[in-house]
Amino acid sequence: MPSIDVLAERLSTYLGADQVNLVRRAYFYAEQAHDGQRRRSGEAYVTHPLAVANILADMHMDHQSLMAAMLHDVIEDTGIAKEALSAQFGETVAELVDGVSKLTQMNFESKAEAQAENFQKMAMAMARDIRVILVKLADRLHNMRTLEVLSGEKRRRIAKETLEIYAPIANRLGMHSMRVEFEDLGFKAMHPMRSERIRAAVRRARGNRKEIVNKIEESLTNCLRREGMEGEVIGREKHLFSIYKKMRGKRRAFNEIMDVYAFRIIVDKVDTCYRVLGAVHNLYKPLPGRFKDYIAIPKANGYQSLHTTLFGMHGVPIEIQIRTREMEEMANNGIAAHWLYKSAEDEQPKGTHARARQWVKGILELQQRAGNSLEFIESVKIDLFPDEVYVFTPKGRIMELPKGSTAVDFAYAVHTDVGNTCIACRINRRLAPLSEPLQSGETVEIVTAPGARPNPAWLNFVVTGKARTHIRHALKQQRRSESISLGERLLNKALAGFESHLDKISPERIQAILGEYRQDVLEDLLEDVGLGNRMAYVVARRLLASDGEQLPNPEGPLAIRGTEGLVLSYAKCCTPIPGDPIVGHLSAGKGMVVHLESCKNIGEIRHNPEKCIQLSWAKDVAGEFNVELRVELEHQRGLIALLASSVNAADGNIEKISMDERDGRISVVQLVVSVHDRVHLARVIKKLRALKGVIRITRVRA
Repeated sequence: MPSIDVLAERLSTYLGADQVNLVRRAYFYAEQAHDGQRRRSGEAYVTHPLAVANILADMHMDHQSLMAAMLHDVIEDTGIAKEALSAQFGETVAELVDGVSKLTQMNFESKAEAQAENFQKMAMAMARDIRVILVKLADRLHNMRTLEVLSGEKRRRIAKETLEIYAPIANRLGMHSMRVEFEDLGFKAMHPMRSERIRAAVRRARGNRKEIVNKIEESLTNCLRREGMEGEVIGREKHLFSIYKKMRGKRRAFNEIMDVYAFRIIVDKVDTCYRVLGAVHNLYKPLPGRFKDYIAIPKANGYQSLHTTLFGMHGVPIEIQIRTREMEEMANNGIAAHWLYKSAEDEQPKGTHARARQWVKGILELQQRAGNSLEFIESVKIDLFPDEVYVFTPKGRIMELPKGSTAVDFAYAVHTDVGNTCIACRINRRLAPLSEPLQSGETVEIVTAPGARPNPAWLNFVVTGKARTHIRHALKQQRRSESISLGERLLNKALAGFESHLDKISPERIQAILGEYRQDVLEDLLEDVGLGNRMAYVVARRLLASDGEQLPNPEGPLAIRGTEGLVLSYAKCCTPIPGDPIVGHLSAGKGMVVHLESCKNIGEIRHNPEKCIQLSWAKDVAGEFNVELRVELEHQRGLIALLASSVNAADGNIEKISMDERDGRISVVQLVVSVHDRVHLARVIKKLRALKGVIRITRVRA
């Protein structure tokens, strides 16, 4: 372990003497604070902050980040307050340390929730100062390097968290070297045997490949020399975790993956990159469709390079990356490569720094919209996708989205309101389904309509965290307003039995009941009633303070309009339609489920006023309702077409159809037909009866 003197000497190559002394001061302060504390390995605790600072020094980070690295465990592990650090080292360093410190003194229901809350706190701190995440990543990297002393279960938990969150964050910030080390160390901790076997296989393969690698390297170097271009050719090694991922994801054998030879050509100028590309395409044949220009369109994390795949000698595939020295530095250290922290707010960060800021701003928005910490962390995981597609707005602006994104993801990336009111899309000027995955280079146009709402089905195909979070948020708001509306109707219905109404009850009495139920406002109580979490007639009795009284018969059933939305659903077991006698079953959290009066599934609770409520259909009921019909008829050619045209002639719509033969002569067809009411159903059945060979038609009920 390098001492503080060795570190100070390294820092003096790029920091001023005063700044190096501040880092020394922070080290000695941490040494005193952690005095007597030891790590699991038996070393003095201060060796950990020193190692974290060394990792940051490799990235040429500024003195405040290094001081924060020295002090990052002081608040959590030694009881020294943030204010004390602020007085000693200034507000900025104290904020950084506080951002990196883990959440403590809080009880969570589960480890997952604790980790999610931790990450949320870190995201908030990142938004204030992005260096927080760099110190945190360096802290995690040293912990990963020293995992051996922990128990197997703890090792796997930390490795899983690293692979799921910290490696993708390092990737998102363009820090390739750190990501590779995270992945290889995490892989070794999660799957020690697999890691060792792949390592041994790579070692063997490397020996066998040496001759071919040298030949290809030599021919590429000679090619550059002939063309009069300066450049360095390096054989690129695949790291263990990426080999393992490819073997699993693409179901390839180890030999197939190791058959690809990879090289990097590093040159001085951007102009030379394209000239080198031309030269290597002349030397070996390029593989069609495998060229990618990340210099003209950089990846979201700022990565720039030209990628091409060639047919080498004996048909060996060769992957080549061509980039400048600056791009190489950028690819390895990402945001930390050009660390120029601007303290002045008006100075805008540029390039990768700006991209990282933009990403953190997006994370903050997700955090504000997410329902809870676990939902937030799920969104962030989705958002850390490494592969992007690049699509264009109709005005030619480039939007980068994760692979597999759809037009809905694109709509939310443009603006939340565009996403919320989106009804259709055009991809390359043709109308396309909203669920169609986007391909790079496509132009996407979103069609919106005022008053449109997000569809719950979108959650099945959206990819980005932003889209998922905003859809959930909008649906929650919609569900809440619908629950409040239904709750109010149910409560007034129960109060009508006492010859009262919500408007007649004094505000004082309502406040008293709200206090009793631990609700802040009347809307919360109505929402609970609408969702079926509280019984309307129990709430009505509490409001009227008449616990002893028996509830008289209500004035009549509650009318169903069919437009109640998410809080009212129709039972799939008996498929009620307007005109059928119906009852409502109050199901906690789901709202009201409408059943037929004769449905066997609610037979036992049918007369329980706490569980069921008498319903009727309103005169102006609207919507389409599914009914299942069983049609027995003589077997004949074109049977399905005949049934479909008959249903269509009666303005019905077939949602689902299935058929089984009872014997060689009679067929039984199950139809799910969409109708408006019982009169419409009778019309459909009449049309079907008119068909030749129909023996019997029955409506299927539970």
